[in-house]
Amino acid sequence: MSDLRDAAMNSKAWPFEEARRVLKRYEAAPPEKGHVLFETGYGPSGLPHIGTFGEVLRTTMIRRAFEAISDIPTRLICFSDDMDGMRKVPENVPNPEMLREHLQMPLTSVPDPFGKFESFGHHNNAMLRRFLDTFGFEYEFYSATDFYKSGQFDKTLLLAAERYDAIMEVMLASLREERQQTYSVFLPIHPETGRVLYVPIKHVDAREGTVTFDDESGREWTLPVTGGQCKLQWKPDFGARWAALGVDFEMYGKDHSTNTPIYDRICEILGQRAPEHFTYELFLDESGEKISKSKGNGLSIDEWLTYAATESLSYFMYGKPKTAKRLWWDVIPKAVDEYHQQLRAFPEQTLDQQLANPVWHIHNGTPPESKMVVPFAMLLNLASVSHAEDKAKMWGFIRRYAPDASPETHPDLDAAAGFAVRYYNDFVKPSKVFRAPDAKERAAMEDLLVRLKAWQGGLDPEELQSMVFAVGKDHAFEPLRDWFKALYEVLLGASQGPRFGGFIALYGIDETIALIEAGLKGDLS
Repeated sequence: MSDLRDAAMNSKAWPFEEARRVLKRYEAAPPEKGHVLFETGYGPSGLPHIGTFGEVLRTTMIRRAFEAISDIPTRLICFSDDMDGMRKVPENVPNPEMLREHLQMPLTSVPDPFGKFESFGHHNNAMLRRFLDTFGFEYEFYSATDFYKSGQFDKTLLLAAERYDAIMEVMLASLREERQQTYSVFLPIHPETGRVLYVPIKHVDAREGTVTFDDESGREWTLPVTGGQCKLQWKPDFGARWAALGVDFEMYGKDHSTNTPIYDRICEILGQRAPEHFTYELFLDESGEKISKSKGNGLSIDEWLTYAATESLSYFMYGKPKTAKRLWWDVIPKAVDEYHQQLRAFPEQTLDQQLANPVWHIHNGTPPESKMVVPFAMLLNLASVSHAEDKAKMWGFIRRYAPDASPETHPDLDAAAGFAVRYYNDFVKPSKVFRAPDAKERAAMEDLLVRLKAWQGGLDPEELQSMVFAVGKDHAFEPLRDWFKALYEVLLGASQGPRFGGFIALYGIDETIALIEAGLKGDLS
């Protein structure tokens, strides 16, 4: 066993822990189908949100971890439940009245409110695939509509008709008495209206593979369960899809966790072993509410990528998947800087440490070199004090701080400078609140001015930080962070900020002197 495989088999990083669980399924013999199948699901009732992306990313991380410990081939399927009936109109799409006329129609039969695709389902599927392709995921896309109508699901649907009573027994035990009276595993697609019908099934003929039911007007119909003329209720559909495809691993949010025994049992009734699962905690918006694709709250993938590179989003997704995480604008700068911290640490780490480093999983074991010689948080402060409207102005300061850097040699820094200007103008600038210093703070800042004007030590960030630190100590700030907080609030209009020595080195001695003088005069507000 190679050093990498040996270390991966013992790594405590969560993707490796999950990968080892999948591998254990085949410790006796390799899979008959010739590969291990990872699956992610998507409900295209609304525009894809960042949680959907997270499922594919995290599943890909586990898939890559599996490939590090096993030679069994793998596949990843992204399955869209686009045959589901549209239960409600999303709040974040145009032409809602037009959509309202098509409630209960399969999503691939609902007109596209954006007017770009043949249906709303096709539109949302295209958006998902564009997002996933942006990140270079390797996956196979499956449409439930195609899966049902092409006959790929027929064998499993006929088996579900044959074992209907056993599946119903599982489902009825999970339902309230009132719901039990009308529940059916099969949902017919009305031959005339095309709507998904939630009606009781009067008879299931396992030999013929048909169901008989009355529609809403009382007319009796008999339809085959195959060929896309019926679909399964969503909980049975989950387990049946696992059985039909031979899924080995699927992750889903905590809101599905109580249904896991139902999914598993239905998969087993249909003759297959249930897959391994991974339940993750949900993403929360600014108010601590669950992100919903129908509400459009929280951040979208496009919104994140407007202010930071793709790798920062992947880094955010890696961390603590079993902990609920607030996903709002202010997490972006922190994610960017922490990602680059991990990149810089990687080359000097032991193999065990590298396997626990998020960047190993983001870049499948071969992370690039970080060229971010200026942290993103520092770039934001630079954009603030320089009133930068574009990254060209930012580079005037960056070159003085890092003479060997250029947009060509440091493309990640160049991109970050542009992102910082955009982020500053959209989020930081509107919320800046400057204040005047009190007597103690004023005296300390005047002292800092004197020392800066006499400074002969060059632009070494650590030496400048020590000098600023000494001013705070000499003026008896206790705790010392109150001194730095005063600098941020008086000079930057924020309660938090960068290491001030590094900020001076980047912005410049003369420029910092002018900034402090303006702050003391009250000219910054």
